Amino acid sequence: MSDIEALKKAVPPFQIFDLIPQYAEQGFIDPERIDLLKWAGVYPQRPQEDGFLMMRVRVPAAEFSSATMREVANIAEEYGRGFLDVTDRQAFQFHWLTIQDIPRIFERLEPLGLHPKGACGDTVRAVIASPLAGLDAREIIDVRPLAHAMEGTLTGNPDFQDLPRKFKMSITAVPELEGIHMINDIGFLAHRVNGEVGFDVWVGGGLGAVAHLSKRLGVFIRPEEVVEVGQAITAAYRDHGYRQNRKKSRLKFLIKDLGVEKFREIVENDYLGRRLQDGPAAPVARFGGNDVLGVNPQADGLNYVVVATTVGRIDPTKARVLADLADRYGKGVLRTTAFQNMVIPHVATENVEALSAELAAINLAPKATIRGTTIACTGNQFCRLALTETKARTAALVDHLEPLTLAMDVPFTINLTGCSNACTRYQVADLGFMGANKTDKDGTVHEVYNVHLAGSIGQAQRTGTKLKGAVPAEQLNAYAEAVLADFQANKHAGESFVEYADRVGAEQFTPDAVLGGREAVTA
Repeated sequence: MSDIEALKKAVPPFQIFDLIPQYAEQGFIDPERIDLLKWAGVYPQRPQEDGFLMMRVRVPAAEFSSATMREVANIAEEYGRGFLDVTDRQAFQFHWLTIQDIPRIFERLEPLGLHPKGACGDTVRAVIASPLAGLDAREIIDVRPLAHAMEGTLTGNPDFQDLPRKFKMSITAVPELEGIHMINDIGFLAHRVNGEVGFDVWVGGGLGAVAHLSKRLGVFIRPEEVVEVGQAITAAYRDHGYRQNRKKSRLKFLIKDLGVEKFREIVENDYLGRRLQDGPAAPVARFGGNDVLGVNPQADGLNYVVVATTVGRIDPTKARVLADLADRYGKGVLRTTAFQNMVIPHVATENVEALSAELAAINLAPKATIRGTTIACTGNQFCRLALTETKARTAALVDHLEPLTLAMDVPFTINLTGCSNACTRYQVADLGFMGANKTDKDGTVHEVYNVHLAGSIGQAQRTGTKLKGAVPAEQLNAYAEAVLADFQANKHAGESFVEYADRVGAEQFTPDAVLGGREAVTA
């Protein structure tokens, strides 16, 4: 039994909420129980010996009020040195917190409806809900009520506080646009079969060092079955998932060993007590690994505006401006997306130009560019596991590439992660960069990036090809620019990068092939 498994058996993980006030009062955390902080969304940040903490906060159904946005900005400013991130699971993340701050922050979050409980740890994480829910005319069903029901039933439920590892869920309802279900432990994807609205269910997705895309359970379930089926699958994982080796404890490994048919049989026989209806696959999203960017029409004649944050980092001043703009031009609500962006819905067409101009003034213009399709993890600025810097480097990369890619007729995805844990999905991007360290003979350590090419959770539904060699951090801009220049110069009209890479072959994109003879450039 691993140390964390022993700890979970000794102390029910959600008991950490009873211990945090004690730790805050005494000014330090019991080192033997520090890992339980994850169940409250809290981690030690780098350098751990300084005692500062980072915190993730779930945003149920990805929707919140402008007043909530202002208070989140205030918390970041008052306690977190002005650092505020939007994560790729639609959460907010704070940094530079102390254990003395945590109880006061909890008190301020509670009336907002934001929840740190279950934001991390071996439990049901935040349920990703479609940011288009209730907005886009192509939507099959508004999934927000179901997302809230799953949050209330599964996330934070003591019955699921001790899972073998973290457990991620998503629910979406625009199948031709969204592909996020491919990388979650459970993904519910709405579609119509013979005129009836229901859900295609996918299980066993997960990335990390060993990536698996999810597999269809082969069912078609009605909306009223979603929460029950979600509970049954989660319980089956809790009871049958592996606990001896944490590297193989995710649901994806259980599905791999059992097969999806056997796993379905266990769920039906042992947890539901009935057989689920068979069903066909939902439609495939060609560019499912991207947000729907820019200004988009709603079913009610209004518009939703997607704001590209630039790798998820947004300072409190801009956050408060966004809240004001949501009040002035929308209905005082905002949303987060699974691609580190934000949405202002309910904007009248006659106000779109004025809103866009005000957003441009704070460098948040709603443009459909590479700025909105590039994501980056926390990196070694704060994360104890990361090997490389990510946020600032990727933001600089976006600034460098954006003017060069404005004429592209298809989206292009860049995901950059500071280690192999895939917090920002490097295996399923057009260009996926995984941070690593390279040590010279003299002991000098250099930051480099391994390249995973042409992965996709859209039409291709595959992980990318890991290329030979690595890109030195100082040549990241040069490498990405050269790949994009080659793509733009030689692609066919409407051809995606996945299709192009398949046509020309991956070998021409190896770091040596692309950077051979080039001088290093400042990243």
